[in-house]
Amino acid sequence: MDLDIDIDGWPQGDWPELAEAAAQACQKVAPELANERLSASILFTLDEEVRVLNREWRTKDAPTNVLSFPMLSRESLTSLSDRGGPEMLGDIALAYETCAREAQEKGVSLEHHTAHLVIHGLLHLAGHDHVDNDDQADAMERLEIKALALMGIADPYGSGDSA
Repeated sequence: MDLDIDIDGWPQGDWPELAEAAAQACQKVAPELANERLSASILFTLDEEVRVLNREWRTKDAPTNVLSFPMLSRESLTSLSDRGGPEMLGDIALAYETCAREAQEKGVSLEHHTAHLVIHGLLHLAGHDHVDNDDQADAMERLEIKALALMGIADPYGSGDSA
């Protein structure tokens, strides 16, 4: 998967490298994302920009940690051939102030929390969700935990589950 990464307002750091590592880990636990035709954009931005996006696209007038805007249905993604032109999986936006506050509240590094949110966003782009029912949420959390473990990052849910 090819990532187009834009950084606006985040502190200096290895954010592109972190996003690439998170995407690689995510592809190992969600193989449908490993198609080389896929691309996604990741915007590291400020709360105000995410608030505008959240208001415009979700009618929620508040910032949130991560937003995902899929451009392929789950069915289209899972049936995507390895041959052909590029396919845009979707867009992700991360809000710096919210991410930093959450990391501090959780007692984890901003880098680890950001890796979790990039993985979370990519799984949303792949059609995974956690809203409709507990089984769906549990399945998505298990994928997140596995991907984070591949990066050497502890289970953010504290479930003790490493698989």
